[in-house]
Amino acid sequence: MIVVPVKEGESIEKALKKYKKKFEKTGVVKELRERQHFTKPSIIRRQEIIKAVYVQGLRRKEEA
Repeated sequence: MIVVPVKEGESIEKALKKYKKKFEKTGVVKELRERQHFTKPSIIRRQEIIKAVYVQGLRRKEEA
């Protein structure tokens, strides 16, 4: 359960913004979307490798 302490005189909009940020950090929605369909482990691994190659390419461009 997410608890957001609200200070005296703090607006509800600000408290709601804090709640949304905490909720997003928990990753509940992301996990729910991932569980809606099955992805083979080989495909997951292939996506991780492609992402790693992409990130390394970006880092090399920064150094140059």
